[in-house]
Amino acid sequence: MWIGWFLRILLVIVGVRAIWKFLAGIFKGVRGPGRVAPQSVPLVRDPVCGTYVVRSRAVVLRQGKQIEYFCSETCRRRFGR
Repeated sequence: MWIGWFLRILLVIVGVRAIWKFLAGIFKGVRGPGRVAPQSVPLVRDPVCGTYVVRSRAVVLRQGKQIEYFCSETCRRRFGR
C-alpha cells in the first residue's frame, strides 16, 4: 500500500519538474539569448581528401595566382603528383 503512495508522489514530482523545465525554456526564449553567438570561422576544403580545414591552420600551396589549401603535408604532396 505504501508503494502505491510512493509511486504517486514520485510521479507528481517528475511531472512538476517536467512542467517547470518546459516553462523555464519558454521564458528563456521570450527573453532572448543570454550569450552572444561566437564568430564564424572561415573553412576551406582540401581538394585531395575533401576535409574542411580552418583557413588559418591549413597547409598552403601557391601556384601563380591560385591558392590551394590542404589539411596536411601528405595531401599537399599527393596533389602535386
